[in-house]
Order: sequence, then structure tokens, then C-alpha cells
Amino acid sequence: MSKIKGQNYKRPAFLLILMNLLGFGLLYVGGGYNINIIYIGGGLLGLFILMYSIIILCRMGDKFIVPMACMLITMGVILLCRIDIAKYGVKQIVWVAVGIAAFFIAYAVYYNFPKWDRLWYVYAAVGTLLFVTTLVFGTRINGSKNWLNIGSFAFQPSEVTKILYVMFLSCCFSKAWTKPIGKIKPKLITLFVTYMFIGFLVLQRDWGTILVLFSIYIFMIYVYDEDYRFLLFNIASASITAVLGYKFLHHIQVRVNTWLNPWADISNTGYQITQSLFAIASGGYFGRGIGNGSPTYIPEVQTDFIFAAVCEEMGVFGGAAIIILFFLISYRCFKIAISTRDPFDKALTFGLTIMFAVQTFIIVGGVTKMIPLTGITLPFVSYGGTSIVVSLGSLGIIQAVSAKDERGRIREEDSEAKHMQGVSDDAE
Repeated sequence: MSKIKGQNYKRPAFLLILMNLLGFGLLYVGGGYNINIIYIGGGLLGLFILMYSIIILCRMGDKFIVPMACMLITMGVILLCRIDIAKYGVKQIVWVAVGIAAFFIAYAVYYNFPKWDRLWYVYAAVGTLLFVTTLVFGTRINGSKNWLNIGSFAFQPSEVTKILYVMFLSCCFSKAWTKPIGKIKPKLITLFVTYMFIGFLVLQRDWGTILVLFSIYIFMIYVYDEDYRFLLFNIASASITAVLGYKFLHHIQVRVNTWLNPWADISNTGYQITQSLFAIASGGYFGRGIGNGSPTYIPEVQTDFIFAAVCEEMGVFGGAAIIILFFLISYRCFKIAISTRDPFDKALTFGLTIMFAVQTFIIVGGVTKMIPLTGITLPFVSYGGTSIVVSLGSLGIIQAVSAKDERGRIREEDSEAKHMQGVSDDAE
């Protein structure tokens, strides 16, 4: 049995190595035999092998989530090198290395500190501080004021706030925080903080993050709260707010009208989404081949529209592979959430998984014209330092939950085995 398990643990690594060699090999041939592609592919593979080896040797919980995330990162880096190797490919490798460091730091910190379920006020306060700081000192890019510049370095505080928000909700829904503030119950405080965060995001015009945060909130209410009237109240409030936003905010009107009929203004507001649809259609089932597409025709293809570039050069099957990988990651994370016994760990893992799933649905739905487009990144795939670091950091927290649960079960089994051995000795 142990031999079979060992082989199962090696199989994802073999698939990851094969995917890396095949992908960067095709890019090397299609990209004019640029030797830098080989260096990037080798460096990326080395980082992944090191990361996975540490997880296996140190027995850090689940053995399958990280290889699947690395496959997504590989597909993203291949496309970024295809778009602009110097501007995006090399920089993304650096951010992946930083993200892997963030993964292990998040794992170690979360695993070794036992009182995360008591710090709800810290999560709310730090999240509020990040929003206020962004509103005061932030930089507006592509219509959204959600960036902070520190020297030559820029990052999105809202990415960090998503994790803090999930941890804040987990304190309430796991019943770790039950004491009212005055006469105000924790459930009502979470309601206030949620709408306050959404209000900050409205001021920043960050509609994608609004959808992510509110979706997490709704899903956690649905799973944890037995009062369906509270759920319906929040859904009704969101619906009314959406209608009022469409009626009075020009920016939302443009987004919705572009979604309904992008062909009406194809040279202006509809240009981005129509180019995305052209790219997906031209790729067909098997794609035009890595290096043979025209992804640069799509504005912001390296961030918001990376999925369209994947479909153009790798085909619908390539896009389906990304969706399936996200499904598998979500499945494994949900399995960890179900199996773990600590209520806070359970709620936190569930919330972070919903964060990944909703963000994926929003961006894939947006670039395929299923839903109105919002400017967020595809986790693990899109270009962006903050996105990749926060995504891998979130994965590190889930990995820590998995390790805590796995080692707890091993200790219980060892204790039970010793007890049975003692009973057997006494009987003899």
C-alpha cells in the first residue's frame, strides 16, 4: 500500500515535468529558438521541483494541490513569454519565486500560531486601514484606484484584503466569536463590515473585487447560517444596489451595454471583448499553436484576458484544461475543508476556496461574454506580482490546514495503536 501511495505522489510531479518540457519546448521552436525560453522554463521547473520536494519530505499535508497550481502557473508563464519575454516572462518568474516564498511563510506562520480565530477585530481594522490608505494615497489605473506605489514597486492592497476578509468571516461563522459588542451580535457586525468594505470598493471603482467579496459572504451565509431570511435580505440588497448602480453610474452602464451588444461600438468600448471573442474563435478546438496567434491584439491580454490568449494558441481544449485544473483544485480544497475538525480551519478553507472559484468564474465568464466584464486577474495564470503572491500565500494557508489535520489523525492513530497494544499486553 505504501508503495502505491508513493507512486501516486510521484505521478503529479511527472505530469508537471512533462507539461513544462512540452510547453516550453514548443515555445522555443515557435518563438524563433530563443535560448532565454529554455532558461526560463528550466528555472521555473527547478522552482517547482524544489517546492514539491519540500512538501513531500516535510510531510506538509495534501500532495496534489500544489502540482495543479504549478501547472496553471506554467501555462501562464508560457503565454506571458509568448507575449513579451522581457517585459512579462522574466518578471513573472521573479514573482513566482517570491510567491513560493510567501507560500512557505504563510504555511509556517499559520501552522504554528494557534489563535487565529480570536483576531476578528485585527482583520477588520487592518482591512479598513488598507482601504483608507488606498483611497488617500492610491494610484488610479484603468479607471480603478486600487494600487499603491512604494518607490518603483506597485501592489494592490485589495488582494490582501480578500484574505483578511475571509479570516474575519471565519471567526463569526465558525462560532469562535460569539460575544456581542454591546448589544450588537457578531452576525450584524459582519454585515456592517461587509457593506463598509463594498462601499470602499465602490469609491475605488473596483467592481471585480466587489463581486468576489460579496459572493464569499453569500456562500458562507448559505452554508453556515440557518436564517434564510438573512440570506434573502442580502441578496435583495445586492440586487437593488446593482439596479441603482446601473441607473446612476455611467461606468456600470457602459460595462453592461458592452456585454449585451459589444458589436454596437466595436472600435471603442466593445473592442476588448470582441477581440477576445475573435481570438477564442480563431483558436478552434486545438489552437493555432504556441507562437502562431496574435494575442497582442487584445488590450491588457497579460492580465484580464490571458484566458482568451490560451484559447487562441492552445485551443478550446487548452481553455478547458485550465477550467478542469481549477475544478480539481477546488475539489481538493473542499475535501480538506470537509475533513478538518477545527471549525475555524474549516470555515477559512471553505472561504478561500470560494475566493478562487468565484474569481475564476468571473474572469472566464467575462472574457467569453457570459457575464459583464470586470477587471480582475485569473489566479495563478495572469501576470501580476500581487496576484501570484497572494494566490500562493492563500494556498499555503490551505496547505497548513491540511497538514494540521493529517498530523492530528496520525497522532490519534498512533495513540489508538499504543492503547490496543497495551490492552493486548495486559491480556497476555
